[in-house]
Amino acid sequence: MVSVIKMDIDDLKIGTMSAFIPPFDRGIDTIKKIEDTGYDSAWWLDHLMGWVPESIWTPDIVELAGFQENPHVLFETLCTLAVAAWNTTRIRLGPSVTEAFRRHPAVLAQSFLTLDHISKGRVILGIGAGEGENVIPYGIEWNKPVSRLEESIKIIRLLWESDKKVDFDGKFWKLKDAILGLEPYEKGKYPPIWIGAHGPKMLELTGRLGDGWLPAILDIDFYKEGLATIRKSARKAGRNAEEITPALWSYAVFDEDNSECLRMLETPLAKNYMLTLSSKVFERYGIQHPLGEDFYGLLDYIPTRYDRKTMLEALEKVPRKICEDYYLHGTPDEIISQIGKFANAGMKHIVLCNMTFFFDVHKMRSSFKCMKKVMEYFKD
Repeated sequence: MVSVIKMDIDDLKIGTMSAFIPPFDRGIDTIKKIEDTGYDSAWWLDHLMGWVPESIWTPDIVELAGFQENPHVLFETLCTLAVAAWNTTRIRLGPSVTEAFRRHPAVLAQSFLTLDHISKGRVILGIGAGEGENVIPYGIEWNKPVSRLEESIKIIRLLWESDKKVDFDGKFWKLKDAILGLEPYEKGKYPPIWIGAHGPKMLELTGRLGDGWLPAILDIDFYKEGLATIRKSARKAGRNAEEITPALWSYAVFDEDNSECLRMLETPLAKNYMLTLSSKVFERYGIQHPLGEDFYGLLDYIPTRYDRKTMLEALEKVPRKICEDYYLHGTPDEIISQIGKFANAGMKHIVLCNMTFFFDVHKMRSSFKCMKKVMEYFKD
């Protein structure tokens, strides 16, 4: 296999995305297979709606639409995690990622302690600043997401670490005589909190309060600089920076033929996910964001609000180069090399989200074979 670069892959963990779609029993079979295959972790998107507008969810644009009528068929994540935990014994499990808008921090604290018991210590609390599509359409006010997240994590830790009633006087939440008596599965060992951080404030927050870092940007320079910022913040807060797990979440497209990957990255569906990027990203490629100037993808892109004509025109403007830069893609050997670069930069855990069969339904079996080769390389 690969010998292109020297890799620092001692104890490198390989995770994957899992999904439960009706019928629910099929998801149980899937998570058991993921564990049996040898993956270290499995993750679930925590969404109320998907990223694909129903206006383009038609078989002529998205082949999968011929098998599933609606792109927004999603089971509730924490319930699903509980079932997955009950049906596995080894694999780590978590959301990638939840946020502090839809659930009160006390509810998050209790839910993840409960999941900690169900999984016998295998759950990870993945959390971030949030996405507009899961908040704004449902009448929840979008307000200071980073400050809100910081307050939420502080409350979670306060409730976890005290067996007596506590008070908290915050901007977003106020606790008075609050208590959470449930202990973790293993005494003194609480679920790790991994933060999906990208901007300066979020990176600094991760260093102060996080147990892990779970970004989703395939830019090696960003990764090095971001990790340095986190470690500097941790040391400033008096923490051991080496105890924070550097991870990476990535869309991935696999094939034994690289040209097939490039073909799939030209599809409208592949380009659709790039609309979640900010206008600043598109400016680096010399163009305006297809949905407007100063468009902030993760906040402003609410798929249910775009008609077919608007979407098709926007997708035409997304250059394949952006897809090439933001999807991990290629043959197993090529992807192994790309992962190795991040491992050398300090990454200890990568989560691969196989998107191949979304772009070509005939590639489902072959793409998972390629993905298994990648996983087995690092395991061997």
